[in-house]
Amino acid sequence: CLPRTNQLEALLTIIRDKDTNRGDFIFYSDRIIRLLVEEGLNHLPVIEKKVITPTGSEFNGVSFKGKICGVSIMRAGEAMEQGLRECCRSVRIGKILIQRDEETAQPKLYYAKLPPGIENRYVLLLDPMLATGGSAIKAIEVLLSYGVKEDKILFLNLIAAPEGIQAVTSRFSQLKIITAFIDEGLNEKKFIIPGLGDF
Repeated sequence: CLPRTNQLEALLTIIRDKDTNRGDFIFYSDRIIRLLVEEGLNHLPVIEKKVITPTGSEFNGVSFKGKICGVSIMRAGEAMEQGLRECCRSVRIGKILIQRDEETAQPKLYYAKLPPGIENRYVLLLDPMLATGGSAIKAIEVLLSYGVKEDKILFLNLIAAPEGIQAVTSRFSQLKIITAFIDEGLNEKKFIIPGLGDF
């Protein structure tokens, strides 16, 4: 969970307010998404790297170990793609479309377009809301079927319900979930409370 700073609390308050206009909702959501991506990148492994600075001095730093890509769960997850692009130049992004089957009420995969060689990358899975966890679990199953290792998946979302976190982590204990806020829970309609409505 992102650190509870005054800045984050203020941003979350703005996007939760039913009177916030669309432009402000997008702007302030994008700021939170950027914070989530930055935190996600903090969880990627690094290796030591020595460079020479313009002054001719040595600097002992680090560089990322391995390549990354983003995968958005359509359609809401696509809103997080720009924040990832702003932090990672020319990052490859795949898409997964999952919708609830009207007869079974179970999540069903309708579309998956993933970057070539995804099995060798760290994957930032993007979806703003984690409610029941059904879509996330299905998306993770798709990534695993493409050869992505579970411990190379970082699931980024703005608001999570404890029920969704429990559902995902009970199935996949090695992936990381990075969220801006854990809400109270789900109501009888499976909406996150207090939430922010339909992202």
